[in-house]
Amino acid sequence: MFVKEIEDNLKLVLLTQNHAKELFELIDNNRQYLEKWMTWPPKTKSPEDTESFIKLCLTGLSENKELACGIQYNGRLVGVITLNEINQDLKKVIIGYWVSAEFQGQGFITKSCKALIEYAFDQLSMAKIQIHVATENIPSQKVCERLGFHLEGTIKNSENLNGKIVDHNIYGLMKVDSSKSSSPVSS
Repeated sequence: MFVKEIEDNLKLVLLTQNHAKELFELIDNNRQYLEKWMTWPPKTKSPEDTESFIKLCLTGLSENKELACGIQYNGRLVGVITLNEINQDLKKVIIGYWVSAEFQGQGFITKSCKALIEYAFDQLSMAKIQIHVATENIPSQKVCERLGFHLEGTIKNSENLNGKIVDHNIYGLMKVDSSKSSSPVSS
C-alpha cells in the first residue's frame, strides 16, 4: 500500500475502502467550505458515495491514470490530494487537493504537494505537473506560487461551480534538470 511519510504525524496514504466512512464524515463536516471550490460535495450524500469514489480511484490507479491519497495528521484524515489525469504520453499530471477548514494555514497542502511532486517526478517519470485553480481561490494560488509553479494562463468559463461559472488559472511546473538543481521545488 502507498504510504508517503512527510514529517512526524503527517503522511499521505492510499485511499482505500477502509477510509470511506471517515472520509464521508470529513466531507460532511466541511461541506459548506468545500462547496465554495469543488463541484462534487453536493453529490456526496452518504458513505456509499465515498466508497464509490474510492473504488473509481482504485480502478484509475490500476490503470495508471490516477493516485488518490488521504492526508493524515496524527492518524486521522484531514484532507485529500490526488494525481489526476496521469498522462504517460505527455509525461504530465494534474494535482488536486483539499484540506478541512480546521487545518487550513498549517502548511499541510504545501507539504503534501511537495511530496507528490517528488513522487510524480522521481517515481512516475513525469516531466510536468499542473494545478488548475479558480481565479478567485487566492489561498490555492498562493500554494502554487510557494511551490514554484508558474502561471501559464487563464481559461475562461472553465467550470460550473455549483451554478456559478468560474475561470481557472493554470499553473505549471516542469521537472528541473538534476544538474541544475537537486530539487524541483523550493522550500
